[in-house]
Amino acid sequence: MVSITPNRQRTGASPFSKLLRNTGNWLPPFLGVGSFLLVWQILSMTGLIALPAPTSLFTEERTRNLILYPFYDRGGLDKGLFWQTMASLGRVAQGYTLAAIVGIGVGITIGLKPGINRAFDPLFQFLRMVAPLAWVPIALVLFQKNQPAAIFVIFITAVWPILINTAEGVRQIPQDYRNVALVLQMSSRRFFTKVLIPSALPYIFTGLRISIGLAWLAIIAAEIVMPGTVGIGFFIWDAYQQNYVGEIVLGVIWIGAIGLVLDRLMAWLQTRISAGQ
Repeated sequence: MVSITPNRQRTGASPFSKLLRNTGNWLPPFLGVGSFLLVWQILSMTGLIALPAPTSLFTEERTRNLILYPFYDRGGLDKGLFWQTMASLGRVAQGYTLAAIVGIGVGITIGLKPGINRAFDPLFQFLRMVAPLAWVPIALVLFQKNQPAAIFVIFITAVWPILINTAEGVRQIPQDYRNVALVLQMSSRRFFTKVLIPSALPYIFTGLRISIGLAWLAIIAAEIVMPGTVGIGFFIWDAYQQNYVGEIVLGVIWIGAIGLVLDRLMAWLQTRISAGQ
């Protein structure tokens, strides 16, 4: 009798094979970013644009040191990119958290109360059209200090998308859900946790994702015009005043990278919370 030994199944694929299988996910962004950097490099080398080439960020001593040593701290405003970023993110966290609390709370209220919405909607639409930079002098007059003024600018910039999207999400709750809640005589608390929040959650997170980008933009603008403030915005402005163009370019790339991370973090948080509903 001939025995046949089954082939052993492979317990796991190699990282390289996994990378090949996911080509459709990483290859298009890689080609897009690579093409952009290549065009930028060519335009800089031919002198068609005055900006330094991407490769110069690693060949120039100042920018190379900023990339390789982000944790240095010589005191005062002379700090590495890590500390500049942490200072900015600290202000963003405070202003954004306040905007989320106020935006979601007020948004739910005006979503449930059409009369309040009609009364305050013109004011909300008016205030949200004001640019972040326009709020900076007002904030400085109100608070007389850079830190609370910066937090206020973040709050007043980020609160409107959260508020408006939350209110819209509450208004879009199907009438059938409301009728079932009435038939079952749900308490206000149970309606809030079992019907309102799950139904409005996609709208709320849309507002939160929009607002995190606006909050990051607002702090950069605020730090640029607030002298003597440690932060990535002041870092760029200081580099401009000293004509360090390479540092300006590095700062802009850094800002974009941090903004992308914040957006992806908010998207991940949405998927985690939505999965638990």
